[in-house]
Parts: sequence; C-alpha cells; structure tokens
Amino acid sequence: MPTTVHEFAWPDRVVVGTLGVSGARTFYLQVRTGTQIVSVALEKQQSALLAEKIDEILDQLITLEGNPFSIPTSTPIELVDNDPLEAVQEQFRTGAMSLGWDPTTAQIVIEAHPVADVGADGDDESLDEDDVDASELLLVRMPVGTARAFAQRTREVVGAGRPVCPLCGYPVDADGHICTLPEV
Repeated sequence: MPTTVHEFAWPDRVVVGTLGVSGARTFYLQVRTGTQIVSVALEKQQSALLAEKIDEILDQLITLEGNPFSIPTSTPIELVDNDPLEAVQEQFRTGAMSLGWDPTTAQIVIEAHPVADVGADGDDESLDEDDVDASELLLVRMPVGTARAFAQRTREVVGAGRPVCPLCGYPVDADGHICTLPEV
C-alpha cells in the first residue's frame, strides 16, 4: 500500500504542545496550513532532542564562512507562538524521526514516521513488506526563523513539566518522590 505523506512546505503554524497534566502529558507535534491540521504524538524526549538538534543545525549554519542564509541567533519576536494546540486529532504516534537542512529553500526539514507495529512474539511486523498496512509520513519544511521559534517553544513546553530531582535525575511528583540514588 502506498505511503500517505502529510506534507507542509511553508506551514502557517508548527509547534509542539501538550495535553494533560504534568506527569501524564501527551506531547504533540502540530502543523497547520490553512485549514489542514496534522497532529502526531511524540515522546517528551523526542521533543527535547528535536529542539536541541534544530538549534544545533541553525548554530552551525551561522558559523559557515560566506553563509548566504540569514539565520537568526535568537527567536524573532514576531514568530513567538504561545497559543495552545488547536483541535487535536492524533494522526499517529511518532517512532523514527529525521531532521535535515534544505539549502535550496533555506528550510529545516522534519520527517516523522509512525511507531512500527511489534507483534506479541516481539517480531517487528513493519519489516515484512507483504504485510504493510497504510503507511504514513509527516514531512515539514520550515524557514529558519520559524525553526528557531519552534525550538524555543519546544524547550519551554518540555521544561514546564515536573521538576527533576537533583540527586537521581528522575521526575518529582506532586505527591512525593522516593529518590533512588545510583549505586557507586
């Protein structure tokens, strides 16, 4: 079956946001152009790493000698987006992701693929090409200013969760925390 590609070349909005309370939040990458909205679920760690790597790519581009791209060093104020997610209808839960740079359009490129189905026996069913159901892909291309704003918002959303224990690094719940110090 052919892959359904949800492609956004110059999105009106691209953000990471959450639904739920701290400790039980679901993270979403949401993209909108006009009335077309796609929301894919992410893990908190995927969100954090995505923001980190986008900033790394943009920072590396700034240092290129003869760089023809106008890369902002911080988030342009007009691109700050603190609005909540729009109506969320989860398209899929994200498994593998890729991140890149398209110099022909001066855009950051994100690809998000669904989690591969793992059968009860532990076999990865997605490897059997004869058994593949409708496959999907989210492809987002965003300009550098939007990418910088996306990374900033994503870091803020990730950081707004439960505080981290300074001793063990695990989240501290509102009803308490049993610290499990690593063995030496």
